[in-house]
Amino acid sequence: QVQLVESGGGLVQAGGSLRLSCAASGSIFSINAMGWYRQAPGKQREFLADITRGGSTNYADSVKGRFTISRDNAKNTVYLQMNSLKPEDTAIYYCKAAIQWIGPTYDYWGQGTQVTVSS
Repeated sequence: QVQLVESGGGLVQAGGSLRLSCAASGSIFSINAMGWYRQAPGKQREFLADITRGGSTNYADSVKGRFTISRDNAKNTVYLQMNSLKPEDTAIYYCKAAIQWIGPTYDYWGQGTQVTVSS
């Protein structure tokens, strides 16, 4: 079994910062891409950023220049540093990881962490 646990969400004023963490645990041989998504009320889940095991990153235009994704392979953890937060960043934030144990690689999701940005 594999578990992804996010932390670091909360309430912050517009212009503030938060750092999200997502730690993977369980039956893991290797973790390939790790990423962050979010879902606001009444909206579809949207991609924010991802990072390969080697550190190559990709960002959605909506967060480019404000959010930074990073990972610690030794800790099986991915981070999302969020700066210059806006009220429209309010959402539940989810991490996703492509994890291999024995055989194929599967995508796993965390349970989500709430981020609320007040104006």
